[in-house]
Amino acid sequence: MDLLETLSDLANEKWKRMPAPIRLRELIRTIRTARTQAEEREMIQKECAAIRSSFREEDNTYRCRNVAKLLYMHMLGYPAHFGQLECLKLIASQKFTDKRIGYLGAMLLLDERQDVHLLMTNCIKNDLNHSTQYVQGLALCTLGCMGSSEMCRDLAGEVEKLLKTSNSYLRKKAALCAVHVIRKVPELMEMFLPATKNLLNEKNHGVLHTSVVLLTEMCERSPDMLTHFRKLVPQLVRILKNLIMSGYSPEHDVSGISDPFLQVRILRLLRILGRNDDDSSEAMNDILAQVATNTETSKNVGNAILYETVLTIMDIKSESGLRVLAINILGRFLLNNDKNIRYVALTSLLKTVQTDHNAVQRHRSTIVDCLKDLDVSIKRRAMELSFALVNGNNIRGMMKELLYFLDSCEPEFKADCASGIFLAAEKYAPSKRWHIDTIMRVLTTAGSYVRDDAVPNLIQLITNSNEMHEYTVQKLYKAILDDISQQPLVQVASWCIGEYGELLVSGQCEEEEPIQVTEDEVLDILEGLLISNMSTSVTRGFALTAIMKNSTRFNNTVNRIKKVVSIYGSSIDVELQQRAVEYNALFKKYDHMRPALLERMPVMEKTMTNGPTDVAQTNGEAEPGIIDTKPVPSTQPPASQANDLLDLLGGNDIQLVIPTAPPPKQSTVGGELLDLLGDLNLGAPPAPAPQMPAPQLLLDGLSVQPLFNDISGIPPITAYNKNGLKIDFSFERSSTNASVTVITTQAYNSTDSEMTDYVFQAAVPKTFQLQLLSPSSNVLPPFNAGSVTQVIKVLNPQKQQLRMRIKLTYNHKGSAMQDLAEVSNFPPQSWQ
Repeated sequence: MDLLETLSDLANEKWKRMPAPIRLRELIRTIRTARTQAEEREMIQKECAAIRSSFREEDNTYRCRNVAKLLYMHMLGYPAHFGQLECLKLIASQKFTDKRIGYLGAMLLLDERQDVHLLMTNCIKNDLNHSTQYVQGLALCTLGCMGSSEMCRDLAGEVEKLLKTSNSYLRKKAALCAVHVIRKVPELMEMFLPATKNLLNEKNHGVLHTSVVLLTEMCERSPDMLTHFRKLVPQLVRILKNLIMSGYSPEHDVSGISDPFLQVRILRLLRILGRNDDDSSEAMNDILAQVATNTETSKNVGNAILYETVLTIMDIKSESGLRVLAINILGRFLLNNDKNIRYVALTSLLKTVQTDHNAVQRHRSTIVDCLKDLDVSIKRRAMELSFALVNGNNIRGMMKELLYFLDSCEPEFKADCASGIFLAAEKYAPSKRWHIDTIMRVLTTAGSYVRDDAVPNLIQLITNSNEMHEYTVQKLYKAILDDISQQPLVQVASWCIGEYGELLVSGQCEEEEPIQVTEDEVLDILEGLLISNMSTSVTRGFALTAIMKNSTRFNNTVNRIKKVVSIYGSSIDVELQQRAVEYNALFKKYDHMRPALLERMPVMEKTMTNGPTDVAQTNGEAEPGIIDTKPVPSTQPPASQANDLLDLLGGNDIQLVIPTAPPPKQSTVGGELLDLLGDLNLGAPPAPAPQMPAPQLLLDGLSVQPLFNDISGIPPITAYNKNGLKIDFSFERSSTNASVTVITTQAYNSTDSEMTDYVFQAAVPKTFQLQLLSPSSNVLPPFNAGSVTQVIKVLNPQKQQLRMRIKLTYNHKGSAMQDLAEVSNFPPQSWQ
């Protein structure tokens, strides 16, 4: 017993001799003296060891100081999780200084995934009912920062009471806490509805600001709340008018503007309330015009308000004059020295150019000047907007500027710029000569960066321009005399010299002064292409074919052409060797057929050119309910491609989907279907399938007669219901072919934000044939406010049970979503 007392006395004496822990300020000063990271780490570890010892000793005197130091270490990136329980102890303390550090630690060290936060619910509830407003404020801040859904359900009543209090300090914090509660538990939204009635009558700007934030959150999450709060538009307009008309107030003034933060919040709420509503939009037109004309633009504060005003004007049903005013504001932004403001203006104009094209056209010169900006982001936006402004009236001027930009821009811009010029020239070319000159200028300037289809497209254009053949072949010949580094240009030139060689040497050209070229000079340049190190295998093939074709166009150089062709019969390039061997055979065995085989190519049929962001059309869009019987060659992928896909997919019982219209984003059929069907087990029964001719359109042979008959007595099915996305199938049957079932899909979005870039894909067993028509939209509005409809036509000649694998892709809240599902619950009547 005496020994125990002695040890206890020694321990007490040692505790009394232990020095007090250093203060937070001293710790910060010490850490800043560290010259290396290792030295800093050593200091932190030493202090953490001292803090752990103090925690084990249950030192209440310095717990607050130790937790404060621990939070500083946490901010530096060091682990501080061992201080979580100490934060709870400080929260339970009666001292305000302890509570303040405890709540701060809880907000930094805890989140809703931690089990420790369950212990906080009772403490927060007690502090929400505390007699001191500052303690109540700490509890509201913590709940609004890291409260879980369970905590929000338990404490929503206390928050709602504080929202009705007369204390403005507590009301503004309670409003922000209510925003967090609504985000975590949307069904509690109606609880706060009575408390919002008088919030906008408050004169305190802090309460007004948080009230507008709360109303915005409620309107964004519930269509019913949106309809309910539209009656507040006149009151919001009055508040905004008082702000812009009020005199100087030192408490709220920022760079000469009265409370710009509140103005921006009100403008955002007005934008939500006025969207798709005529009455609300009309009520706010005047105040938006006042804000747009009275706001000072010399400071960023005013520019922020003007930008929000422009977004609001563009999003509501505003008057045309007001929209022009908004676009003029964006035009003034383009002259601002701040790069961020110029970028924002270009991005906003790009969004509005389709709806207000003429108003944006007025700022064309300013937009073109932005192409010379040093900032690459501004250059890209200016380039995209410039292409959007091109039309038949300004095509010459705009192309001149864009060609100059193409000549001087960085390599990463050349591919997109060249593609844009091709598309604009094809759509708005004033003449064929101008069109050809423009494409040749692009190939001369950025030939290495153009798309693969640039060469065949230009060849097709030249072929169809009979009156321009002499001019074109002469122009291309001059171009490759100067430069043979641009391979697409050289390939087009070689093709034209091969087709129209006799026109080149004839020395006749009405479009410009003709040049005198001999047959030997033409062959010299083509042979130079064959031996040049800059020529690719494809270019050499073009050059050799051009030489061969000129054997029927030139009269005095046939023997020279024979020698050149025979030399390449032993080329190490297999493609070149094969061409040369075949051409030699024409000279030797089939010389009588050579003129007919090497005559000019016929005029090529015009095809659709797709932009860099478009997808090639695989089918023309059918009329609703009608299956087109005209053969469309582009509806089927090449047989080799389809077979390769089936090999990759590990089976031969899968029918590929051929969509009628493309999805909004470009994607390769192989990759998408491989992802879609990789683990699909849709084995067909062993019954022999009758041979059917490959249809041009999947459901060929059906005559275009009456539309569809309803399949009576078959209820619709829910094919998919997950993550807020629901897809229903309803059924019809063609009146002309009982084997064709028409499935109408309707997709709904029950979440609180829209789903964009929605793509629906489907696959069926190979005994079926499937045609997927284009969707009504690629955007699913939130809260089931609308649906996306898409029609699937299934040919089931053997009356087998229908099975389908679907793939869904969309963007939701900034994240790309993708899911696979199998639909096997089709009613028997839908396939029998």
